[in-house]
Amino acid sequence: MPKQRPAGAVTDRGRELAAGLAALVASSPGRPVQASHAPFDGTLLGEVPISTQDDVGAAVETARTAQQLWAARSLAARRAVVARFVALLLDREQDILDLVQAESGKSRLSAFEEFADVILTARYYERNAGRHLRPRRRKGAAPVLTRTTEYRIPKGVVGVISPWNYPLTLAVSDAIPALLAGNGIVLKPDSQTPFTALLMLKLLRQAGLPEDLFRIVTGPGTSIGPALIGQVDFLMFTGSSQTGKTVARQCAERLIGFSAELGGKNPMLVLADADIAKAAAGAVYACFSNSGQLCVSIERIYVHADVHDRFLAAFTAKVEGIRMGAGPDWEIGMGSLISAAQVERVDRHVQDALAKGARLLTGGRRRPDLGPLFYEPTVLTGITDDMLLAREETFGPVVAVYRAADDDAAVAQANDSEFGLNASVWSAGHGEEVARKLLTGTVNVNEGYAATWASHDAPIGGMKDSGAGRRHGREGILKYTEPQTISVQRLLPVAPARGMSNHAYARIMKGAITLMGRLPRNR
Repeated sequence: MPKQRPAGAVTDRGRELAAGLAALVASSPGRPVQASHAPFDGTLLGEVPISTQDDVGAAVETARTAQQLWAARSLAARRAVVARFVALLLDREQDILDLVQAESGKSRLSAFEEFADVILTARYYERNAGRHLRPRRRKGAAPVLTRTTEYRIPKGVVGVISPWNYPLTLAVSDAIPALLAGNGIVLKPDSQTPFTALLMLKLLRQAGLPEDLFRIVTGPGTSIGPALIGQVDFLMFTGSSQTGKTVARQCAERLIGFSAELGGKNPMLVLADADIAKAAAGAVYACFSNSGQLCVSIERIYVHADVHDRFLAAFTAKVEGIRMGAGPDWEIGMGSLISAAQVERVDRHVQDALAKGARLLTGGRRRPDLGPLFYEPTVLTGITDDMLLAREETFGPVVAVYRAADDDAAVAQANDSEFGLNASVWSAGHGEEVARKLLTGTVNVNEGYAATWASHDAPIGGMKDSGAGRRHGREGILKYTEPQTISVQRLLPVAPARGMSNHAYARIMKGAITLMGRLPRNR
């Protein structure tokens, strides 16, 4: 067996990997710096410059110039860069996992999920970009006389604002389809997790991406976010619903496209015919992956009254068996939270619920013995609507379990939310039927969240306050393009022919329109 590294080894290796990456930030010399600390133990990972609004403007203009040359390249040449990038990812797996863990505090398995997702997303678009982007013939104004084709034109420079919870996936997976579509990128990663994004930029350049095409700016979103939105041609944002609405208003002022995955208060439904053992195990994974710091993780569980007690007992027992810890041990089930602010939010929701009469089944405590930002996986019942936990997104390792009288009641309770991102249904026979009644962008049957997320050919995103637009699939690359319609008219104009009166033209057109209405419909 390979020798097990001590818990601090990931942080140490992360510090080594972070060294030198700050030089890739788009900023002028002499800028002030911001520090990045490892959540596992609070040690310094490194420092990056704080970009200014002028730095953002320069990054956008640099990317804009490079984008014109990039768009002129063949799609095959762009695909080759992405293919080489995937090969580099596979070769650097251990380094990437070490840096993701060091910067985010997540478990090794959660870090690997990010790693695998980036590879699968990049490979999907590398192989399918041509199918999605190819010119498409459309019906013309007049059969035979009009040849109409829809083309796809890159937007120009795409801005990406990515969060801290998935610093690898959400920094790169949105950029890959934009690059393949012929765009330039300016990325602002979260201030807490800049180094993973910078390592990805380094690998993309090693794969042959033009140096000026993809730029990274670092610093507070409140100062450089508006500057980025004020100059790019499209924005991809992942973050809270409140911030997303602000970003959407700023994009609307400029009439630029906007896509966002925002908050969620995601429900799970355990129906009367569910396999209870499998549902309990699936719920653990769905609720506590990445320490619950996942937009699509489950925070509410509605259980049919006939199986409620059995499920609750099985689920609680499995939660109590989760192994917490720091470091590269693959068997650690849950790592650290990202920041003191996140720990405070989680604990505030739990303590508010307990003070108002909720029942704690397990967890509910900070774990400073493991590290400064650890919090136990927590299960509560008896949640009422006056509690913060009832409707606000907790974004941490806390879940509320409710008794539902029947399937219809479970659906009604699940839909009673301003959010509509993800849902999960557990049933042996009619899960898909129930799933179609839920008002969420994705629904997983007999799975928590990974089945829809990993179905890269299908779009994912949120309804209601959980987002706008979609990532993945055809929609995930076409949103980075403008449709352009070109029609070539032959023989006769779409107007009165020479010598024809306007009235005669109108009568002929009416006859043609009437005839076209009698043709068989497309099905």
